[in-house]
Amino acid sequence: MSTRRRARSGHLTVASVALLIFLLVDVNARPANFSVHKDKNPDSKETNEILPPDHLNGVKMEMDGHLNKDFHQEVFLGKEMEEFEEDSEPRRNRKKLIEIFTKVDINKDRSVSAKEMQRWIMEKTEEHFQEAVRENKLSFRAVDPDGDGYVTWDEYRVKFLASKGFNEKEVAEKIKNNDELKVDEETQEVLESLKDRWFQADNPPADQLLNEEEFLSFLHPEHSRGMLKYMVKEIIRDLDQDGDKELTLSEFISLPKGTVENQQAQDIDDDWVRERKKEFEEVIDANHNGIVTMEELEEYMDPMNEYNALNEAKQMIAVADENQNHSLELEEILKYSEYFTGSKLMDYARNVHEEF
Repeated sequence: MSTRRRARSGHLTVASVALLIFLLVDVNARPANFSVHKDKNPDSKETNEILPPDHLNGVKMEMDGHLNKDFHQEVFLGKEMEEFEEDSEPRRNRKKLIEIFTKVDINKDRSVSAKEMQRWIMEKTEEHFQEAVRENKLSFRAVDPDGDGYVTWDEYRVKFLASKGFNEKEVAEKIKNNDELKVDEETQEVLESLKDRWFQADNPPADQLLNEEEFLSFLHPEHSRGMLKYMVKEIIRDLDQDGDKELTLSEFISLPKGTVENQQAQDIDDDWVRERKKEFEEVIDANHNGIVTMEELEEYMDPMNEYNALNEAKQMIAVADENQNHSLELEEILKYSEYFTGSKLMDYARNVHEEF
């Protein structure tokens, strides 16, 4: 599963998220409080492999509480997302989109119903799940050096610090001898957040070891009901201003701390509020009582919820259903290609029927 945006692990706050991104990018920066040698060129690829991803494909909300801007494309394209690049040849993209249409249209009546779209969404979401499983095998191998099928927190901690540029042998030796391992305050904060998440992923009976399946839940909480609940609790904790463990509309649409410096920033903030208000009122607040509970947010976040998939299918159809027949024809999908694929097709209607 690709990792592309904001990261959040354990008890990471919004400020900590920014910190984690900073740590991932500025791996050469030397913290002030070192007790072990830090290498100059840590392996950024390994960092990406062993850290929880900063974005979960096919999940409607990010781990920091932001809405997933690419969700529609992710559940419509599945593993074919990368084929629709902005600079791709429009004619090639048009042919690819026609191929997808024919696959979604199961009964071959040249239109896509909500039920057909729902089935397709579930299938594409499963593709993202399987991709995560495949990538997890590589990630698990990277943190299980002795190949015994289990990873201890200490083993993971060694690999994490090595990925941040610390000398792996020195770190391992200090941990083995129970020597104090002084790292800079910021790295320690990230470690503590990851440790909390680590133990949440340790299924009962807790043994402080993660097998490959548990490590998958550590990296991808959408694969475990228990970790999905944990993720929801963390999101609510960060957004809940009065501590009642529920979210009101005002709490959900509250802007991140900061000042608006110019009109462009103001417009972005206005879009933020408008989009989140719409999602809260029309989708997340299932009983429309003005309050989002943990249970409601958990159902909303669950990528394999068939009811959510049907609602998403209806929403996707409504966006492009110009003739209002509650289904999608090929011409409509091609015309609204940017919504479905993120790629705008030029002359979308030209030779449609011939190509079809």
